[in-house]
Amino acid sequence: MNFLPPARSYDDLQTRYGRRAKWLVLWIVGTGTVAGVLSTTSFNVAVPALIRAFGLGQHEVQWAITGFMAAMTLAMLPTSWLLDRFGFRRVFLTALMALAATSVLGSLAPNFPAVVGARILQGMATGVLQPLGVLAVMRLFPPHRQGKASGMLSFGIVLAPAVAPALGGGLLDLFGWRAIFLINLPFCLIAGIAGLFLLPTPKERLRRAFDWTGTLLLVVLTLSLVECAVSLQNHGLLAPWTLAQLAVAGTATAFFLRHARRAPEPIIRLELFAHRNFLMGSLVSFAYGFGLYASTYLIPVFLQSALHFSATAAGLALMPAGVALALTIPLAGRMADRHAPKWITAGGLGCFALSFLLFALWGGRISHAELVGATVLGRIGLGLILPALSLATLRHLAPEQLSQSSVVVSYTRQLGGVLGVAVAAVFVEWRETIYGHVAPGVFTAYAQGFLLLTAIFVLALCAASLMKAETRAPASAGGS
Repeated sequence: MNFLPPARSYDDLQTRYGRRAKWLVLWIVGTGTVAGVLSTTSFNVAVPALIRAFGLGQHEVQWAITGFMAAMTLAMLPTSWLLDRFGFRRVFLTALMALAATSVLGSLAPNFPAVVGARILQGMATGVLQPLGVLAVMRLFPPHRQGKASGMLSFGIVLAPAVAPALGGGLLDLFGWRAIFLINLPFCLIAGIAGLFLLPTPKERLRRAFDWTGTLLLVVLTLSLVECAVSLQNHGLLAPWTLAQLAVAGTATAFFLRHARRAPEPIIRLELFAHRNFLMGSLVSFAYGFGLYASTYLIPVFLQSALHFSATAAGLALMPAGVALALTIPLAGRMADRHAPKWITAGGLGCFALSFLLFALWGGRISHAELVGATVLGRIGLGLILPALSLATLRHLAPEQLSQSSVVVSYTRQLGGVLGVAVAAVFVEWRETIYGHVAPGVFTAYAQGFLLLTAIFVLALCAASLMKAETRAPASAGGS
C-alpha cells in the first residue's frame, strides 16, 4: 500500500493535537464501524424490492442476509493475526476500502447471485471492522476514560441501526434497491480520507505464522452452526440435517480444542479462558448477542402478528425505547469510569431480563403504556451493557492479549446473534402449533418465547456475577 500518504507515529500526533489525538482516532474508527453497521441493518428494507426485481421467494432472498451474517462472523477470526502482521492502520483502511468497493459492485449487480456475492464480500469487510472500535478504546485511553470513550463509540453504533431503516427506505423509494448498497459510502469515504492522514503507524509488528488448521476448524464450526440455524427454521430441531450439523459442530469443536492445546501460535489461545473475567465475559457476550438479536426479531413480530399493530404503529411504539437507549449510553459510559463495569453490566442484564418477564406476564393484555415501559426498560438495559461489558471482560488483560481477546468477544456475540434469531423463531412457531395461531393461544406462545429470553439473560446475569470486580487496566499502547 505504498500509495498511502506517510502517517505520523502516535507520539507525533499527540505533539500536534494533544489530548484530541486519541479522540480523533476514535472518531475515525467509530465512523468506519458505523459504515459496517449500516451495511448490516439497512439491507432488510430492500427484501420486498429484491423479490419483485428478480422474481424470487422470501426464502431465496434470505441467502443474501444469511451469507452476509456468516461472512461477517467468519471474517472476525483472522483479524487478530492481521493486526499483528500489518498493523491497525493498514487493516482498518484496507477493510474500509474493501467495504466501499464491494458496495459499489453490489449496486451494479446484474443478477441475484451477484447480489449474494457482493453481500458476502461486504460481510467479510464488516467482520474485520467490528472488533476494531473496542480495541482502539482499550489501547488508546487510560482506565478512567475508557468508559466515556466506549460510551461515545457505542452511541454511534446504536444510532446507525435506528436511522438505517428510514434512510434506506427513502433511498429505496427514490432510486430502487441498488441504492441500499451505497448507504454506507459517505461514511467509508469520510473515515478513509481522515484515516489516511490521522491514523498512526504501529509501534511494532509481529511476524508469526498464520494458523490455517485452527482457522479451518473454526470455519467449519461456524458454518455448521449457521446452517443448523437455517435448518432449524426450515425443518425443525429433530430433522436429520439439523442433527448432522450439530454433530459436525461438536466434532469441529473437539478437534479445535485439541489443536489449540498443541499449536505454538493458535488463532485463539486457550489460556485466555483461564482468566475468569474473560471466560465469563465471553459467555455473557454470547448470551447477550443471542437475546438481543432474538428480541429485535420477536418484539416487532409480536406487535404485528399477535397484537395486530401496523408496521407504522409498531415503529412508533418502539420509538421511545430508542430515545431511552440514546440517553442511557453516555451516562453508562461515565458510570463505567467510576464503578466496577461488572456491576453495570449485571444491572443492564437484569433490566433486559425484567423487560422480557413483563412481556411474558402481560401477554395479550399489555396496554400501550405498559408496552412502551417494557421496551424502554429493555433499552436502558442495553445502554448499560454496551459500554461496560467489553471493559469488564478485557480491562484486566495484558496489552499483547487485547487484539485476540477483542476478536473473540465480537465473534461470540455475533455467533450468539445468528443462533438467537433462529431459535426464537422456531420456538414460537413450535408453541403456536400447540396453543394455536389465534388468541388466546398465540399470546401464550409468545409469552413462552419471552420467558425463554428471560431465562437466557438470567443465565448471562449469573455469569456476569462471577466476574471479578477488581480490574487492572493494561498500559496504553496508543500507536497501534
